[in-house]
Amino acid sequence: MAKRDLISVLDVAEDLRGILDEARNLKSWLRSGRVHEALKSQSLAMIFEKPSTRTRVSFEVGMAQLGGTAINLNPQELQLGRGETLEDTARVLSGYAAAILYRAKRHEAMVRLAQAATVPVINGLDDLEHPCQIISDLFTIREAKGRLRGLKLAYVGDGNNVCNSLLLGCSLVGMDMAAACPPGFEPDAGILRKAEKIAMDQGSQIDLGADPEKAVRGTDVVYTDVWISMGMEGERGEREMAFRAYQVNEELLKSAGKEAVVMHCLPAHRGQEITDDVLDGDRSLVWDQAENRLHVQKALLIRLITGGFSTMEPTGTPI
Repeated sequence: MAKRDLISVLDVAEDLRGILDEARNLKSWLRSGRVHEALKSQSLAMIFEKPSTRTRVSFEVGMAQLGGTAINLNPQELQLGRGETLEDTARVLSGYAAAILYRAKRHEAMVRLAQAATVPVINGLDDLEHPCQIISDLFTIREAKGRLRGLKLAYVGDGNNVCNSLLLGCSLVGMDMAAACPPGFEPDAGILRKAEKIAMDQGSQIDLGADPEKAVRGTDVVYTDVWISMGMEGERGEREMAFRAYQVNEELLKSAGKEAVVMHCLPAHRGQEITDDVLDGDRSLVWDQAENRLHVQKALLIRLITGGFSTMEPTGTPI
């Protein structure tokens, strides 16, 4: 069996419905108290070049619930910190673990590690994409709304890795997406072109602009992220000025659909990109969104490591 990596959302385009169905089944199994050891005696090596809460904990807990082990590796405690190449590290870890989770500062490093590894490599975030987050987000939206195709998601804020992966994810499942970003903070141009092409094939629409009110008008989902991503702390003053009009608050939500829900991938800077009353309000899916990382990571691990689905065949639940 050829190894499968998850570097981009596009890497699981053909498996997406199956992964979402698997995650739903795994969530149901867990809540019913059933044990599911699909990865018994398997190990996941995890390298984090940036801090992590949800990604690290969901993968660690997920591997434990599936009967396996996750090993957290600080780059400064590895020989990477003393000059060993990514390629050599990838080859060594491939001999120990069934898969490698990597949170990288640079997308180029993610690609290098994946090319050298002989086991699946999972992108736990880099500066271009955050695929695990967005696959989980799609699961959360489908869980709340009963479907994905034909819905509209509005993203308000920085055109960062989360925005990039949302563009690809929404286009794959036939969702419309509008992104409102300040001039100079738009999503990656190459990602945008790919998303527009996929959306055209799926009969959906991608709209990029600078007006938050226009973006959220009539939308089903309002999504935001931090204004200052990890590694960009030196741009704090410039970014806080540029994003001042891009806060998700009750006033902005007046333009959204009556049944619109709010999402944030966390961590949140309360009072900046989102207000307390919205984050903790009745429309917020943020805490479901965070929990669902666990169920979706488990589905991804099973699919990438075993090559199959463990619980049952997809049931026809609509994308």
